[in-house]
Amino acid sequence: MASISYHISNLLEKMTSSDKDFRFMATNDLMSELQKDSIKLDDDCERKVVKMLLKLLEDKNGEVQNLAVKCLGPLITKIRENQVEMIVYALCTNMLSEKEQLRDISSIGLKTVIAELPQSSTSLASNVCKKITGCLTNAVSKDDVSVQLEALDILGDLLSRFGSLLINYHSTILSSLLPQLTNARMAVRKRSIIAIGHLVMSCSSSLFAELMDHIRTELLKNQNTSTTRTYIQCIGAISRHAGHRIGEHMESLVPLIVQFCHEENDDELREYCIQAFESFIRRCPKETSPHVPTIIGLCMEYITYDPNYNYDTDDDENMDMGDDQEDEGESDDEYSDDDDMSWKVRRASAKCLDATISSRAEMLNEFYAMVSPALIACFKEREENVKADIFQAYISLLKQTRALSVTVLDPDSMEEEGSPIYMLQNQVDSIMAALHRQLKEKSIKTRQGCFTLLSELLYVLPGALANHISALIPGVQFCLGDKNSSSNLKIDTLSFMYQLLACHTPRVFHPHIGEITPPVIAAVGDSFYKITSEALLVLGQIVKVIRPLDDTTTFKFQPYVTSIYNCTLTRLRAADIDQEVKERAISCMGQVIHSFGDVLQRDFENCLPIFLDRLRNEITRLTTVKALTMMAGSPLKINLNIIMADAVPVLATFLRKNHRALKLSTLTCLDVLIKNYGDNLTVAMIEEILQEIPPLINENDLHISQLALALLTSMCCSHPNSLKNIDKTILPVLFHLVQSPLLQGGALNATLAFFQAFVRTGVSCSSFSELMRQLTNPIYHPPASTKPSASGALTIHKQAFHSIAKCVAVLTVVYPKDGASVVNNFVSDAKNPNSCDSICLFSLLAIGEIGRQVDLSSQNRLQHVIIEAFSSACEEVKTAASYALGCVCVGNLSFFLPFILQEISSQPKRQYLLLHSLKEVISSQSLSSASVNAIKPFVTNIWDLLFKHCECHEEGTRSVVAECLGKLTLIDSATLLPKLKNNLSSQSTFTRCTVITAVKFTISDQPQLIDPLLKSCIGEFLHALQDDDLNVRRVSLVMFNSAAHNKPTLIRDMLDDVLPCLYNETKTRKELIREVEMGPFKHTVDDGLDIRKAAFECMYTLLDSCLDRIDIFEFLNHVEDGLKDHYDIKMLTYLMLVRLSTLCPGAVLQHLDGLVEPLHTTIMSRVKHNSVKQEFEKNDELKRSAMRAMAALITIAEAEKSPQVSDFLNPIRSNVELAAMFDSVQKDNSANPTSGDTMDIS
Repeated sequence: MASISYHISNLLEKMTSSDKDFRFMATNDLMSELQKDSIKLDDDCERKVVKMLLKLLEDKNGEVQNLAVKCLGPLITKIRENQVEMIVYALCTNMLSEKEQLRDISSIGLKTVIAELPQSSTSLASNVCKKITGCLTNAVSKDDVSVQLEALDILGDLLSRFGSLLINYHSTILSSLLPQLTNARMAVRKRSIIAIGHLVMSCSSSLFAELMDHIRTELLKNQNTSTTRTYIQCIGAISRHAGHRIGEHMESLVPLIVQFCHEENDDELREYCIQAFESFIRRCPKETSPHVPTIIGLCMEYITYDPNYNYDTDDDENMDMGDDQEDEGESDDEYSDDDDMSWKVRRASAKCLDATISSRAEMLNEFYAMVSPALIACFKEREENVKADIFQAYISLLKQTRALSVTVLDPDSMEEEGSPIYMLQNQVDSIMAALHRQLKEKSIKTRQGCFTLLSELLYVLPGALANHISALIPGVQFCLGDKNSSSNLKIDTLSFMYQLLACHTPRVFHPHIGEITPPVIAAVGDSFYKITSEALLVLGQIVKVIRPLDDTTTFKFQPYVTSIYNCTLTRLRAADIDQEVKERAISCMGQVIHSFGDVLQRDFENCLPIFLDRLRNEITRLTTVKALTMMAGSPLKINLNIIMADAVPVLATFLRKNHRALKLSTLTCLDVLIKNYGDNLTVAMIEEILQEIPPLINENDLHISQLALALLTSMCCSHPNSLKNIDKTILPVLFHLVQSPLLQGGALNATLAFFQAFVRTGVSCSSFSELMRQLTNPIYHPPASTKPSASGALTIHKQAFHSIAKCVAVLTVVYPKDGASVVNNFVSDAKNPNSCDSICLFSLLAIGEIGRQVDLSSQNRLQHVIIEAFSSACEEVKTAASYALGCVCVGNLSFFLPFILQEISSQPKRQYLLLHSLKEVISSQSLSSASVNAIKPFVTNIWDLLFKHCECHEEGTRSVVAECLGKLTLIDSATLLPKLKNNLSSQSTFTRCTVITAVKFTISDQPQLIDPLLKSCIGEFLHALQDDDLNVRRVSLVMFNSAAHNKPTLIRDMLDDVLPCLYNETKTRKELIREVEMGPFKHTVDDGLDIRKAAFECMYTLLDSCLDRIDIFEFLNHVEDGLKDHYDIKMLTYLMLVRLSTLCPGAVLQHLDGLVEPLHTTIMSRVKHNSVKQEFEKNDELKRSAMRAMAALITIAEAEKSPQVSDFLNPIRSNVELAAMFDSVQKDNSANPTSGDTMDIS
């Protein structure tokens, strides 16, 4: 401390020097000291530093003054509150000084202080702000314009950062600002408007209403056109800053502004009016809805408002001019007039239409009917900036259409007559006609806009430009060949070309290849690396188009091969080029060899060795591996022997690199090489690969394991003898993988495929008996550490039994001679009373997996052996027996299925397990048309039997019955779906519940034959949401949730009818709450909780799939109710708030007051001190979730300026425990932005 004080005293002494350089250096050193976090000043030192810096603000040297101001920023965080107030007082006093330079430097100082004031120190910020406010309001009233401007500027900054701390002064501030809206100087008016914009974010509702009344009154007076413009501007600023508050004033404001729009000879006023409308549409979407048609009408009228220009004459002249004359003709600039402001009106109209289109997805049909043709007609706009905004508005229309097509997921409905896609398709010719001439405009910005628009069109309608290629080519050639074209334009042109080539069939381009290829080849040779890179990407696509190997064409591609090859080779050889160009050159040459390899055989000696060099280069190896995979996979069977001997060992070494993407690509490449070039690979090469494979086969990365096993399977076919020694290297790790609880899906299928291929190789270690022994050892001869205890614990994980059983089945199918004895052994083990649970479980699973592929009806009394296992004391054995019975039935339906149906009818105690067997049969038989035909003769009997069990009192049994009914309906939907529908009128609530649950099992995320039928009648099933029975309504909500999640097209058009029923179920009903006595205690039971949870889960799902069909404001009303509900409901609504904050922040901002209060209540709640540990943990998790929701809310622009949010955050920041929790939540959100808004809705 003493040394710091001494050092600073020396600096202060130097600051008094008459030498300006001494003063400058001393001030600079002081700033360096103040910027150190460790510095601490004593009282005396603080006073001296403050006094000296204030003195230096009046220094004669400007550089010293500037440094002194910069010192104020770090200083105020290091000194006490009274010293900060002294600085502020001095700066405020200086602001009113007669000296202009001192006023200016003091203004900068105040801005610095405001910017650096810590928001965490509420008391300091509050006191400082109050002192500044008084001074500023006085300064605003001064006659000196420069003082007013500075004061207004600082006031804006102050309100922006600390508006909520100045609530008591808001009225005074507003009183000083309002008179400035009529100030003679426009600059003063504009800064006053900015300050008012910041003020309305945090002012009280009464003051806001007072402000709006004042503006409305002044507008009604309309005393002066200039002030009317200012008030309209002010309304726009208020809407932009506090759109959520201005909504209630829409009804009185919009008609007034519409009236001003029609004022004659005042384009500036018209522009401000339309800008205000744009702000209303973006910030007050709900309240503006009734006025949207009026606003669109105005924009449509004024987007063509150009009183000083005749477009028809221009069109006539252009029709008579050739292309050359058009380029050399008079510039458009000759038509513009410096006094003509009409272009601003057109630009404002275009932006307003853009805002309307972007925020009103539900009006797409109206937009395509009315707005789209008008925008297309305006593509000929003469003013470049206006034209860019018109393009942007149309691009927004296309983006909305693309978003809808992605959400709807139903191509048929999107292309129906009257749908947006259908209407857009009909307008493509008009779009191209309007853009055709624009592509050859001199304006670079215009051409870029054209390509951006066309690219977006192709995203929405791939293939839409097939009939217009000939019209596009000249524009593309002009943009790539014009010397005046910018680099960005060339890049945009090439990017569009790539998309154009990728979105259309190759045949469309064949007549134009001669025109397309030369400019692209020229672009490959461009000196700018980004152009080269993009051109190489396009060239690769051209290669695919010139010779599509998956299509037979008569197009003569040979004339283009040499030029494409040579320009690509030049870039491939170059070593001193950008990384991106290197990679694109490698990929492009890979495509060239893939498509033209048979023609380029003689050139391989020059080309392929370069690939070998790139393969050895750490930077380019991954791209090269992918290129080699492409070349090796060519149907032309290209001769790669030149590099094969050197490339394979290098590839093998990649398998040990700690680079996942490289491993995956290398495994794929080696697999393709072995499949297509197996004869060219030597035993030594194969052995090198085999050495690297064992570490890759493990449960840590099942995707790599899957590819490694696929590679081994390919080796079994091409080099079986090379696998004779894998019993000590690869097989042990594979057997270990089979025991993993994580093995499933693609990795498990790859394992089965390998065993099937390996056992056929006939090598010594692939004998059936040896593989069987190794696979079953963990079950029959487990290590001592894993032997089952007396309690019946399993030797390995439950999933491993299934995996091993599937492997055993694969081996048995390959060796049918040994299969019969194996099955006999498993049957014996299954019925042996001395067998442990593990052996019984495995034997039943193995019988089932074998029986699925082999007819086991010849096995004596097999079905009875399995049925006896239903009586086992072990639940896993019972489940395995049920599964096994279903599987063996699949192997011979006619023999086993009647037995299962008979048992279901006659054995009520075994019904649940037998129904699971039947479910397995139905699921397996619905996978192919042949299996569906096999089960169809039994459908009627199964259906009748299942409906007899709809009345079962056990919910678990009814659930299995429902799943069976649903899966059976998929087999013969035309017959069975109407039968399900007929049972909706059943008197039994159990039957109605079962039928509705069955419909849930007919809905999946993949297209199915039942979808059209289901869409036509799902409304009748959803009518059950109005059923009198609580459980029927609950399962209806579950079914609705499944449809909304997996196939939203089924329910999108019914939301208007369904949502009222859904929202009705979110309410807490007192009649469903009851008290249950549990000994001396009373416990409250809410029978409506489950249905409310189901309703809120549906609401969450709708946010992802049908947001555009929801009235988000009504939705938020029910979210508010959920925030005050039960723990489970609160957790769901917190997740919804996080999603809503991202999806529709404007609507959330308008509901902020109602959302913050319940969150605050939850966070400040306490658990009784004598509660159990679980209650404390539950409450902590609830608080954390509420804080996550709050953290998401304050990410919305302007939310943190709200008084309610400030009232929420202040007590949290003042509580050490809550502050630490909130900081932790915010850090988690920053590290993983999507972690807080996901929920399992499967």
